[in-house]
Amino acid sequence: MDPNPLHAAEDLWVFAYGSLMWRPDFPFVERLEARLVGAHRALCVYSFVHRGTPERPGLVLGLDQGGTCRGVAYQVSAAQRASTIAYLRAREQVTSVYRESVRPIWLKREPQQRVSALCYMVDRGHPQYAGRLTLEQQLHHVRQGHGQSGANRDYVIATVGALEQLGYRETGLHLLAERLAGTHEALLAAAP
Repeated sequence: MDPNPLHAAEDLWVFAYGSLMWRPDFPFVERLEARLVGAHRALCVYSFVHRGTPERPGLVLGLDQGGTCRGVAYQVSAAQRASTIAYLRAREQVTSVYRESVRPIWLKREPQQRVSALCYMVDRGHPQYAGRLTLEQQLHHVRQGHGQSGANRDYVIATVGALEQLGYRETGLHLLAERLAGTHEALLAAAP
């Protein structure tokens, strides 16, 4: 069950870059800003369960190869390690589109601290891997997407909100959220 069986008696670090930033739903000791080098956050996964269906796929984030990703790291006590990993596997591995990986991350502390963290990297060979989509393609999937965890639009806007709370702006995601918010406001204005 444990991705790092030799470290089962140690606390676990979990790197969050999407919905885990604003809805972890597991107990943690500490929450810190963190940076992962070697992967970037991308709307590159067709969602068939949480934010869409196979017939009307939504679009969710994945950690894709190259670059850097700023996010949040959660420290989980050793006592909660196994149950947290089990929870994350049930949440993140529904269709096995992510590869569970332990990667080094940098915690935003003085001085910065490097730790090993559990990360969920997108599997580029999986049928749900969308790759790089245009803004219009992203808008299409996000607007149509609705799954077990709710509307895809809400997921994108909540993630952008979490990034803004950290003081980050990712141009592509922010532009998408602005277009989604504009559409939503226009629909509300047109409603009787």
